[in-house]
Amino acid sequence: MKAPLPQSWWQPEYHAGRRPLLLARNRTQAAIRDWLASADFLEIDPCALATSPGNEAHLHGFATDLIGNDGVPHRMYLHTSPEFAMKKLLAAGERRIFSLGHVWRNRERTDRHSPEFTMLEWYRVEEDYRQLFKDCVAFLRLAAEAAGADQLHYRGQTCDPYAPPDIMTVAEAFLEYADIDLLATCDGPETDTRALRAMAEAKGIRLARDDTWSDIMSRVLVEKVEPHLGRSRPLILDRYPTAEAALARRSADNPSEAERFEFYACGVELANGFGELTDPQEQRHRFVLEMEEKHRIYGECYPLDEDFLAALALMPPASGCALGFDRLVMLATGAPRIDDIIWTPVPRCES
Repeated sequence: MKAPLPQSWWQPEYHAGRRPLLLARNRTQAAIRDWLASADFLEIDPCALATSPGNEAHLHGFATDLIGNDGVPHRMYLHTSPEFAMKKLLAAGERRIFSLGHVWRNRERTDRHSPEFTMLEWYRVEEDYRQLFKDCVAFLRLAAEAAGADQLHYRGQTCDPYAPPDIMTVAEAFLEYADIDLLATCDGPETDTRALRAMAEAKGIRLARDDTWSDIMSRVLVEKVEPHLGRSRPLILDRYPTAEAALARRSADNPSEAERFEFYACGVELANGFGELTDPQEQRHRFVLEMEEKHRIYGECYPLDEDFLAALALMPPASGCALGFDRLVMLATGAPRIDDIIWTPVPRCES
C-alpha cells in the first residue's frame, strides 16, 4: 500500500493551514445568503440529476443511469448548472430566486477549476440585466469583508474589491488589448472565420487549421484580453457577440451583440450573466447548433430538455447570473488554488 501524499488535505497539519480559509468561506456563504434574503430572494434547492447537463458545445457533463422500478436504465446527468430547473420555477411563477449549491463539469481540472464546485445562481424577473452588475459588486465586497481583505490577490495581480467597477464591451476590450475589430467579423449571429483568423494571426496568435470563429475568439480572449481585466478594480465585460451568447437576448440596438456579460477581478472570470432568452423556437435552434458543434469536436452530444423548452413559453422576461463561489473565496482569501478553499476536494486521478 502506498503511503499518503505529504499534502493530503485530511492530514492534520495541512488542514490546520487551510482552516482559516475555509472559515472565511463559511462566513462568505452566510453573508451572501443574508444579503439575498434581505433583497427578497427565495433560496431554492434544485435536484442535481437532469435529463440534459446543458447544451453548450464545450460543457461536459457526468453521465449516470437512473434505473426505474421496471429495471430499465435511463441516461441522466449531473447538472453543469441549475439553470434549466430554475427557469422552470420562473415559468411556474417565482420572481426572485437563488441557488447556492454544487454543480459538476467534466474535463475541467486546473488551479481555477474543480470537476465539482459550488455555484451561486440567481434570477430577477422583469428586471434589467444590468442590475446583476450591482449584485456581483455586492458579492465581491461581502467576500472581501468576510475574509478581512482590503485587496484581492491572484498570481501577482491585485484588485480593490471596494472600488466601483470598470465597464467595457467585449468589442472595446478586443480593440484595446488585442487591436482586433471583433464586430467587423460579425453580422448578427453570422460570423466570418477567415477575417478573424487573419486578424489574430497578424497579432502572433497561433491557431489550428480547423479552429472555428468561436475557437479563435476564445483564444484571443484568453491570451490577449483576460490578463488585463479586473486589474486594480473589478471589471464588467459587457455585450458579448450574439454568436457567443446562446442563452441571451440580442441587444436592442445591435443584432451582432447580446445581453451577456462576465465579471472579472485579478484577471479571473467570476460570473457570467444574461438578459435571458425566452423564445422556445430560437432557443431550440441555438441548442441544435451547439450540439452539432459538440459532435463535430468531441464526437458526442446531449439530449435537449424538452420540458425546459416548453417552460420557456411561460417564462416571463428575466435576468440571471451564475457566479463561481469557490473562485470568489479564492480571490478574497488569497488562496493560490481552488482546492485550498474546498472543504473536501475532489480526488485527483491523473496518472
